[in-house]
Amino acid sequence: MLVFTISRIANAIMVMLAVAMLAFLIFRLAGDPVELMVTEQTTQADRDAIRERLGLNDGVVTQFARFVANAAQGDFGISYRNGQDVLTLIGERFPATLELVLLATLISLVVGLPLGVLTAIKRGRWYTESLQFLSIVGVSLPSFVVGILLILVFSVILGVSPSFGRGEVVQLGWWSTGLLTPSGRAALILPAVSLSLYQITLIMRLVRAEMLEVLRSDYVKFARARGIPRWRIYFRHALRNCLMPVVTMTAMNIGSLIAFALITETVFQWPGMGMLFIQAVTFLDIPVMAAYLCIISFIFVALNTLVDITYAVIDPRLRASH
Repeated sequence: MLVFTISRIANAIMVMLAVAMLAFLIFRLAGDPVELMVTEQTTQADRDAIRERLGLNDGVVTQFARFVANAAQGDFGISYRNGQDVLTLIGERFPATLELVLLATLISLVVGLPLGVLTAIKRGRWYTESLQFLSIVGVSLPSFVVGILLILVFSVILGVSPSFGRGEVVQLGWWSTGLLTPSGRAALILPAVSLSLYQITLIMRLVRAEMLEVLRSDYVKFARARGIPRWRIYFRHALRNCLMPVVTMTAMNIGSLIAFALITETVFQWPGMGMLFIQAVTFLDIPVMAAYLCIISFIFVALNTLVDITYAVIDPRLRASH
């Protein structure tokens, strides 16, 4: 088990080094950072001083090694646009994104699991076939279209929910939350529903496929022959055996939701990490772009590594193959 864990961590480190190389290339290929930081009135002496302070006169290998060492400590430099520490900027936006992603994940589980069970045990009925069709539509619709439709219906036509912003937030130390205020909770609903729709359809279809497979197994047939109530077979025996792939997919998709929440955040003007990244792209704020890339990649790699190690703990055969 120790060898397996070390190998997975080593693989994760190699992936992060590759990501760091890509982020470093963004710095190199996007142009001279000094020109992005100065104005026309800046003298050549000041430009040279900035270049020396940033270490741009060093060799490429030295610059990359320094970039990796600083990134490992959470130091991504100063934002060209805001003149603030990049990690501080991301830390201010991270609570909004995390709350949005966690609520979207909760909605997807609460809605997707029952719908998956229903479409499996009541297959062939008109309403389950309708749900299957709607799941295809949900997978196919782009998230920005879903967001615009939600704003049109619930904000413009019905007027029951705010269409943009985060509402009133409360500071708990460095963490900001809108869950403790009515306007914050109201503002969170539409973007969370928009972000969760794709996840709902994935969970529903996965649970349905797993349930149909389990219901054909011998032990379920034996349970039916013993006269065990159907609800107990469905929810105590069959569903429990379907949860492992659902939990795995949900954990891995949290990273995807954080990464792709930028579309939802843009539509709803949600002040999260995705919105910060879009602004960084607009203003060519390279340090913020590189930091966003590294942090999102780290979340992906960390979750995948954790899932691999968890599988190895559950299934000894995976450990034996390494």
